[in-house]
Amino acid sequence: MVPAGIVDVAPWRDWCSAAEGALRFLAEHVGWDLWMVTRVVDDRQVVLLADPPDTVRPGMHLPWERSFCRQMIEGNAPRLATVTAAVPAYAARSTGPLRNAAAYIGVPLVTRDLELFGTLCGVAYRAKPLSVAREMDVVEAAARMLSTLMAAGMEPPDVPEPPGPGARAVRGRPPTPPRRR
Repeated sequence: MVPAGIVDVAPWRDWCSAAEGALRFLAEHVGWDLWMVTRVVDDRQVVLLADPPDTVRPGMHLPWERSFCRQMIEGNAPRLATVTAAVPAYAARSTGPLRNAAAYIGVPLVTRDLELFGTLCGVAYRAKPLSVAREMDVVEAAARMLSTLMAAGMEPPDVPEPPGPGARAVRGRPPTPPRRR
């Protein structure tokens, strides 16, 4: 029996639970409107998990060549853009389901062999103040934890099937950001 006082810090059962915990933590403590864990598969960036979970469906994908994350990975744009329109590499990619992203933050997820797996990324539908740069270390630590768990043998989830025909990949209007305490 686990004492009640430590149940809230019990290890996650698997990589997917850890990733969901990381997304929840980032949403609650860093803010932003949408957080995602993605995987790069061939020429696509596929969403594995998102928070809020009903905003972007697992399996939704973007062409990798049009992705903000690709620009960040290739060094054409920074990991943090408080105003995406002010970064040419991001401004040129403001199409598709995330076209309303006014701010972006992303960090690579890598395998044990330092191969690109995907990204941990967040978007906001309104520009962010420059002071959000202080949160970069938290996002990088969360991404490193997920990469470390993969390196330690925890398996990420399989790539989900894309949403069915007629399903909207991004639902509704952009969510209202949570208030920071």
